[in-house]
Amino acid sequence: MTLLTMSATVHGLRPECYSKDHCHPTDGQTAVTFVALYLIALGTGGIKPCVSSYGADQFDDADETEKRHKSSFFNWFYLSINVGALIASSVLVWIQDNVSWGWGFGIPAIAMAIAVVSFFSGTKLFRYQKPGGSPLTRICQVLVASFRKHKVEVPADKTLLHETADAESNIKGSRKLDHTKEFSFLDKAAVETEKDDIKGTGDPWNLCTVTQVEELKAIIRLLPIWATGIIFSAVYSQMGTLFVLQGETMDKFVGNSTFEIPSASLSIFDTLSVIFWVPVYDRIIVPVARKFTGHKNGLTQLQRMGIGLFISIFAMVSAAILELKRLQMVRNNNYYDLDSVPMSIFWQVPQYFLIGCAEVFTFIGQLEFFYDQAPDAMRSMCSALSLTTVALGNYLSSLLVTIVTSISTNNGKAGWIPDNLNYGHIDYFFWLLGILSVLNLGAFLLISKWYTYKKAIGTLR
Repeated sequence: MTLLTMSATVHGLRPECYSKDHCHPTDGQTAVTFVALYLIALGTGGIKPCVSSYGADQFDDADETEKRHKSSFFNWFYLSINVGALIASSVLVWIQDNVSWGWGFGIPAIAMAIAVVSFFSGTKLFRYQKPGGSPLTRICQVLVASFRKHKVEVPADKTLLHETADAESNIKGSRKLDHTKEFSFLDKAAVETEKDDIKGTGDPWNLCTVTQVEELKAIIRLLPIWATGIIFSAVYSQMGTLFVLQGETMDKFVGNSTFEIPSASLSIFDTLSVIFWVPVYDRIIVPVARKFTGHKNGLTQLQRMGIGLFISIFAMVSAAILELKRLQMVRNNNYYDLDSVPMSIFWQVPQYFLIGCAEVFTFIGQLEFFYDQAPDAMRSMCSALSLTTVALGNYLSSLLVTIVTSISTNNGKAGWIPDNLNYGHIDYFFWLLGILSVLNLGAFLLISKWYTYKKAIGTLR
C-alpha cells in the first residue's frame, strides 16, 4: 500500500499527464504500480485464509461457552470485512475523486500500518496452535503408501490399523481422528506389514497413522460441498458484471437532481444488506431457531449454507424480472437507441439486497463449516480451499458468457449480451443462472444427507 501511494504521489513514479484524459506512464512507472498490486495480492493470500482460522483458534472447543461464541465470531468477522468495504466504496472513492489519489491510497496504507501494530501488540494474548507441518506432504504420503500397498488386505478389525499409542496424534497441533468406513482403499496406508516391522515405523511414505488417513478422507468429503459453492460464487460475481451493465441502461439520477449514481456503486446495497443481516442472524434468528431445533447454533452449518443457496435463486429471479420489465418498456416505446431508459436504477436494489442476505448464510456458513470440519492441522488450507470458490465462480461466469455468446449470435443474431442491451436478452442469462442454482441446491441437499461429520478424539493442548 505504501508503494502504491508513492506511485500516486512521488513525481518520478507517477505518469505525466498532458490533460485530464491523456497520461503517459513510462515502463518503470507501470512496473512500480504492478509490483505494488501484486504485493497486495500476495499479502492478501497470506491474510485471508489464515485470519478467520486464527481468530477462531482463540476459542477453546472444550469450553461450551467459548465454543458457542466461536460461531458468533465468524458472523462479526464477516461484518467487519463489509464495514471496511463500505468505507472503501464510499469515503475512499470520494477522496480519490475529489481530493487526490495519494490520500485515497495513503489512508488504507496508514490503516494497514495500524492493523499491523494492533496485531503484534496482542502477541502475548493469543492462543497458538502447534504447527503441524505441510498438509500437502501428509496427503501425498497417504496416497503413496496406499498405492504401494494396493494388494494388501485391510483387516476387518480396524483397531489393528496403525496409530500412535499416545493420547495425542503424531501430527503436532492435531487431535486424533476416529476411523470412518468411507474410502476404505486409503486404509491400506495404515496397514502394518512384515516389511514395516523390519524397517520400523519411521517412514511415513510406507506406513501412515489412522489420523493421517482420516485427514485425507476429511478433505475428500469436503470437496463435493466445496464444489456447490462455485455456482453460488458465479451468481455473486454478477454484481461486478451484468448487474453493472444492466444499471448502465437505466436512469441513474437521484430524483429530480443532477446527481448521477455510477451503476457500479449500487453494490453498496449488498454491503448494507450484509451489515443489516449479520446482527439480525446472530441476535434474532439463532436464538429463535435454537428453540425449535435444539442445536446450540440454531442451525447447522449445512442448513445455513443451504438457506443461502435457496435465497440466491430469488436474486437471479429478481434480476430477470427487472430486465423483462425494462425490455418491455424498450419495445413499447421504441427506446432501442437510448443509452438509458426512464426506469430508476434503484429497482436493482432488491437483487443486490438478496445477494447480501444469501452471503450472510452461505459465505459465513462456508467459512465456519470449512474451519470446523477441517482436520486441526489443515484449517488454514481448508479456509484457502473455500476461498477458491470465489475465483472459480468468476471463471465459470466468464465461461458461461463465452458459451452463451457463441451460441446466441449464430446466423447474425444480436445474441443475449450484445453491446446494446436493448437488443439483447440478459434476462435469459439470469434465468440460466437461476436454473443452475436450483440444480445446485438439489445437489447440495443430496450431498448434505451423505456427508459424514468429522469425529475428533480428545482435546487440543
